[in-house]
Amino acid sequence: MAADRDQAAGVTAAPARGAGRAGRSRAPRRRPSAVQAPAAELPVARVLVDVPLAHLDRPFDYLVPERLAEAAVPGCRVRVRFAGQLVGGYLLDRVAVSEHQGRLAALERVVSPEPVLTPEIAALAREVADRYAGTLADVLRLAIPPRHARAETAARDGASAPGPGANGAPPVVRPEPGSWARYQQGPAFLAALTDGRAPRAVWTALPGQDWPEEIARAAGTAAATGSGALIVVPDARDLSLVDTGLARVLGLGRHVSLAAGLGPAERYRRWLAVARGEIRVVAGTRAAMFAPVAGLGLVVVWDDGDDLHAEPRAPYPHAREVLALRAHRSHAAALIGGFARTAEATSLVASGWARAVTASRDVVRRFAADVRATGDDAELARDEAARTARIPSLALRAARAALDRGPVLVQVPRRGYLTAVACERCRAAARCVTCGGPLAVAASDAPAGCRWCGRSDAEWRCPACGHGRLRAVVAGSRRTAEELARAFPGAPVVVSAGSATISSVPPRPALVVATPGAEPQVDGGYAAAVLLDGWVLLGRPSLAAAQEALRRWLNAAALTAPGSAGGTVVLVAEAALPVAQALIRWDPVTHAERELAEREALGFPPAVRMAAVTGPAEAVAGFLAGTALPAQAEVIGTVPADADKVQALIRIPRPGGLALAAALRQAQAARTARKDTGQVRVQLNPADLI
Repeated sequence: MAADRDQAAGVTAAPARGAGRAGRSRAPRRRPSAVQAPAAELPVARVLVDVPLAHLDRPFDYLVPERLAEAAVPGCRVRVRFAGQLVGGYLLDRVAVSEHQGRLAALERVVSPEPVLTPEIAALAREVADRYAGTLADVLRLAIPPRHARAETAARDGASAPGPGANGAPPVVRPEPGSWARYQQGPAFLAALTDGRAPRAVWTALPGQDWPEEIARAAGTAAATGSGALIVVPDARDLSLVDTGLARVLGLGRHVSLAAGLGPAERYRRWLAVARGEIRVVAGTRAAMFAPVAGLGLVVVWDDGDDLHAEPRAPYPHAREVLALRAHRSHAAALIGGFARTAEATSLVASGWARAVTASRDVVRRFAADVRATGDDAELARDEAARTARIPSLALRAARAALDRGPVLVQVPRRGYLTAVACERCRAAARCVTCGGPLAVAASDAPAGCRWCGRSDAEWRCPACGHGRLRAVVAGSRRTAEELARAFPGAPVVVSAGSATISSVPPRPALVVATPGAEPQVDGGYAAAVLLDGWVLLGRPSLAAAQEALRRWLNAAALTAPGSAGGTVVLVAEAALPVAQALIRWDPVTHAERELAEREALGFPPAVRMAAVTGPAEAVAGFLAGTALPAQAEVIGTVPADADKVQALIRIPRPGGLALAAALRQAQAARTARKDTGQVRVQLNPADLI
C-alpha cells in the first residue's frame, strides 16, 4: 500500500507518476484549515477522496488538526480540500508520519465520527475494484448507503432501541434441520455449520415453498454458533418470504432486512445496527452484499441466475461473485441456491470450491409436478396444430381440468398487450417510419406505436408490400388475459405483471396470468401451470438464453402442486430440445453441466474471463491501442453495440483474469489523466455478451 501512497497529498498534492496534468492538484482558492500545532507533530490521516477517476484511485494524506483529533477515527466520513474543491471521502487509517515529502493540508471537517467503513469492507471493496477494473470510490458508493443525519443521531443517542437481537440478548437456539433432511447432503452441511467449519455448497432446491425456511434454518444454525449470516435475494418479493422465515425460525428482532423500499432513514438505521454489531443476521437485495456483518460465518445467495443480482452501476459486480469472495476472505460458509443451476455455480462445483447439495431422484419425483410439452410426438399426433398454436389444446385441456381444484398459473414472457407486430401479408417486422424502432400495440383499440420514440402510426403501411394490416408476433400479459377470458368465460382472470405485481392469490379457481418473476404465491400450490411462448425466451440473442429460459420455467413450475396431488405443468415448446427435457425430468444439474461443457469448448465465461469495452468507435480503438494486454489475452473483435457505439470483446484464461483487469484499469487511468474525449465503459464478465 505504501507504493500507492508515494505521491499521496492533500491540497498541494503532487501528481501520480505518469498521470499528467489531470493528476496535479491546483492551489486552493482559500487558505487551508488552521492547525494549532506544528505540522510535524500532528498525526496524518489517509483519506480516500470520493473522486471516481481511475488515475486518482489511491489514498491521499492529510493532517489531523487538534480540534478533530478525537472525531477523526478510521472509517468515518470526512470533508477535504482536493484540487481546489471541497469533496467528501473516507478516513482509511491514521499514521504518525506521512511518506509524502511536500506540505500537507489539514482535514476540513469530520462529517460524522461514526465509523461506517469497516476494515473488512474496505479490503473487500479494494479487491472487488481490482477484480472488476473499477475504482475503490465507485465500489464504496455501492457498499455504504448515504448518510441520514437524523437516523444516525437518534441511534447514537439511544432513541432507537436495537431490540432483542442486540448484544446481550440470549443466544440463538440451534434450529432443527427440518426439511433439510430431504437432501442427501443437507444434514452434513448443517452439521459442518454447527461445528464452526466453513462448508461451501451449491444447492438445488426442491420445488415448493419451503426454501425460505430452509435458508432461515441455515442462518439460524450459523447464528447459534455466534457467527453472522448474510442472505441476498433478487427482489423484494423474495425478501419478504425470507424475512418471514427468519422471524419464524429465529424469533422477532434477531435479524434485519435491508431493501430500498424501506426509505432512506429506516434503511440507514438498520444498516447502522448491523455496522455496530447489534444485529448479526441480515437479509437483503443486491446492495446488501456489502453489509458489514460482524463475525460473518455464512453467506447465502438465492437464485443466482437472476439478472437483478448484477449491479448496473460501475464497476458492475455480481452478488454471487462478491459473496463468494467474502466467504473466501472471511473463511465463512457459502450457500448458493435456487430451483435452477447456473453454469457459473456449476463451475464452482467442478473446481472443487463447493459441493453439490441435491435430493435423490425419488425425492424429486415426489415433490415435482408432472410436466408435459406440447410438441411431443403423442400430442402432435392428437393435435396437428399443436406445433403452431399459441395456446394448444393440451394447455386448454389441462387448465380446464385443473380449474376444478384451484388456481391455474399462465406464464407469459412479456407484459403489455402486443409487444411485437408484423405485416399481415408478408410477415415483415413493423417498424417506425421516423426512427426505425419496433412497433407495438398498447390495447385492442389503440393504434400501433413505436417502442423507442413513442410516435403513434395509425396509418402505417408495410414498406415492402404496401399492406396496411398488422398481425401479432408476441402477445403480452394483457392480450393473453383477453384470450383466456374468451376461452374460459366463467373463470376469473387475474394479471400480475410490471408495476401491478400481486404477491399472493387465494387458493380458489382462477386463471392467473403473470410474467416471469411476478408469479403470485398460493397456499398449497397451483393446480396447474401453463408456460406460454417458449420460443420467445429461447430466441433471445444471449449466451445464456437456454439457461435463463429454464430458470424462469422452473421458478414457475416450482409453485405448482406435486404430481401426486394432481399438479400439472404444460410447456409450450418443442419437447425434443435439451432445455425442455431438463424441465420435463426436473434435472437442472445435468443441463447446467452440459451448458458449462459447451461454454468451455467455445471459450466463453465462466470457463474464461471476458471483458467488454464499449464506447464510440474512435475511443474504443484508441483504448485498445493504448492497453498493454497480457500475453494470453485475445481481442475477439469489435462489433456494433448501441447507437453510435461499438463493443470490443477480450478474453483470457481464468488464471489471467486479475492481470486483464489490471491492464484495463491502467488504460482507463491513462485516459482519465489525459482527459480523452468519448466515454469508454469497461465491464468484466458482462451478463449479456451479445
